Amino acid sequence: MELLGYRKVWVPRDLSEVTTIDHAAEADPADAGMSRAGIDRIWGAVENLYRTGLQPALTIVVRRRGQVVMKRAIGCLRGNGPGEREDRVALSPDAPICLFSASKAISALLVHKLAEDGALRLDDRVADYIPEFAAHGKGRVTIRQLLAHRAGIPTLPIKHPDPSLLRHWDAMVSLLCLAPPFDPRFEKQAYHALTGGFIVGELVRRVGKIELREALQQWLAEPLGLQRLSFGLPPERRHEAPLHYRTGPKPVWPITAIATRVLGVDFERAVTASNDDGYLSSVVPAGNLYASADDACRIFQMLLEGGTLEGRRVLREDTVREAVRPVGRIQFDGMLNLPIRFSPAFMLGENPVGLWGPNCREAFGHIGFMTVLCWADPRRDLSVAILNTGKSVAPAAVLQMARVVGAITRACKPVR
Repeated sequence: MELLGYRKVWVPRDLSEVTTIDHAAEADPADAGMSRAGIDRIWGAVENLYRTGLQPALTIVVRRRGQVVMKRAIGCLRGNGPGEREDRVALSPDAPICLFSASKAISALLVHKLAEDGALRLDDRVADYIPEFAAHGKGRVTIRQLLAHRAGIPTLPIKHPDPSLLRHWDAMVSLLCLAPPFDPRFEKQAYHALTGGFIVGELVRRVGKIELREALQQWLAEPLGLQRLSFGLPPERRHEAPLHYRTGPKPVWPITAIATRVLGVDFERAVTASNDDGYLSSVVPAGNLYASADDACRIFQMLLEGGTLEGRRVLREDTVREAVRPVGRIQFDGMLNLPIRFSPAFMLGENPVGLWGPNCREAFGHIGFMTVLCWADPRRDLSVAILNTGKSVAPAAVLQMARVVGAITRACKPVR
């Protein structure tokens, strides 16, 4: 359906036609301290989100007390984008989907791994390792500030950047090194949507003497047994991944202005670019990690368990504590215009209510392109990954996703 710029996907009356559940992977809710009714309420909230017609494809994995209690998909891999009338192919729960900005949290762990190995310290200056970053007073910026969106480089120092620029790593790093800072005193938090990731990645390359794809594979994917985690998506695997679509109403001002300020390009162009070969073939540390929901959830479960998963240590406990430690007090972000706390990796929860539900101050995670959500909540012994392909400014998209989060937190009572 596409009427006056409003885009929705076809939704069958019987959602079982577009639902896939990995029953073999799902444990008995009672073994994880949950009820079947709680699981049903979560899934009911997911189904209500799908019924909006704003999400062509969605996968979800929920772990409670270390056990998978939900591993499901709803929607189509192919044939059900807005206005499409092709043969529909059901989505697998293991389909790789782009994490968008949730990529930042995982890319940050590569820097924390270097710190764990003694190759750098978070309170070292970025310019100690990338000397050219010191231009315009940025020599005082620490790695911790960079990871917590306080490095003063939320945008590129050029007007109307073309998405193809993301393919040119050295040019991106050079532009950001030469950029004057957003805040010369480096006291203001300003979300670095894509920019900071290139400096983070350059740190990994220069300090670790390793390319990011190899670091990701060796330090996270292999130890955790992640089969689908990658920067971008190689051509031979693209048939496994659903496309991304702009859904809902056509964005208008002020949404267009906010999107352009945060993303660097307009909303619709950003969605289109995410399906292009240039984006899929590049390394964009802050924006183009692909993973299955299970892969993403396993990473957050590892963090929840203090750096181990299934008896295998991936990071030290003190490394995980440092990754989730808040940087400064909560403040209105200079780009997002929302009150939010960051650690040197994650968006943090709040009391009495925050990004990750009610009374979630201990929780940590990251949002990607508004409705991709990955988080862990130690208070509830919970880890979650919700990946999806609909990019929408429709209020229902955010409202219904908030109801999914609410259903999850209500079903998982605090364990301490």
